[in-house]
Amino acid sequence: MAVVDLRSDTVTKPTRAMRQAMADAEVGDDVYGEDPTVRALEERVADLIGTEAALFVPSGTMANQLALKAHTRPGDEVIVSKDAHCWRHESGALAALAGAQTQVMADHRFTAAEVKAAFKSPDDPYMAPTRVVAVENTHNMGGGIVWERAQLAEVTHAAHALGMITHLDGARLWNAAVASGATEKQLAEGFDTVSVCLSKGLGAPAGSLVCGTRELVRRCHRLRKMHGGGMRQAGILAAGGLYAVEHHRARLAEDHANARALAEALSGAANLAVDVSRVHTNIVMIDVLHGSAEAVIGVAREDGVLLGSASSHRIRAVMHLDVDRAGVMRAARVIAEIAATLAQAAH
Repeated sequence: MAVVDLRSDTVTKPTRAMRQAMADAEVGDDVYGEDPTVRALEERVADLIGTEAALFVPSGTMANQLALKAHTRPGDEVIVSKDAHCWRHESGALAALAGAQTQVMADHRFTAAEVKAAFKSPDDPYMAPTRVVAVENTHNMGGGIVWERAQLAEVTHAAHALGMITHLDGARLWNAAVASGATEKQLAEGFDTVSVCLSKGLGAPAGSLVCGTRELVRRCHRLRKMHGGGMRQAGILAAGGLYAVEHHRARLAEDHANARALAEALSGAANLAVDVSRVHTNIVMIDVLHGSAEAVIGVAREDGVLLGSASSHRIRAVMHLDVDRAGVMRAARVIAEIAATLAQAAH
């Protein structure tokens, strides 16, 4: 029986058509600025996001960190959400590479009032000046939740009114656009920089972009070189990303429907808790009431279902283009059976 891999939407394999596009890509030395496919990808993504320019980089972590480093000086502070990717999952890069500290908000989404309360003026010599407000949309550890556009606008307006810079970690902005019915450009309004990822929901083998003004992208280009992110005939990778941008965005609705189907199938299962109302996109958080998440994950692996963990009692399941509805429902049955067995053992 085929393995159902729900660990992440990064586990996808390039489709046959994507592989062909990569094989046929026109390439050059991108460090010299001579790769036409990279240039085409950067121009296309900048147009979609509504910025002057974009820069192709190897990973989402690099995209976030280049932007945040370009915006800050050592000792500055960055406001981030609870469990933000640039705080939790980027190996301490904000402190190690930019020399910045973070102020972590209480929830995955925060308000303009909370931004104002958290702000520290650069005029106070005792405080780390708050330079950047970083937003994650969709929010990974929040279960793929989408920000309301009105709330986003209030946050960015408050930040700018206080003289701060705004950064959008839009690794899954494509999912947010499909779920909300807004365009990526509309969701990026009010942000000074935006990062987007090609290797998550869109299914490309690698790559992200950092988007902003031409001057900002010029600074990030230098930082990319400094951090070892310069690639040579990168058009082979860029072609996969360009194909994904043009052909895989609309189909994200299938992943969202599969996520909701999984959540609904497990919402009434013994020993499990799933908040269906928080399943906005392609991620489902599943709480194990008795026993550990790792216990369920370990047994599920033996049954050909691969899952990730978000905490000691929380399973994270992510839908993507390599998993169909039948696979998702098989995963639901496996998870429910294991959880019920754990509950019986606990009693």
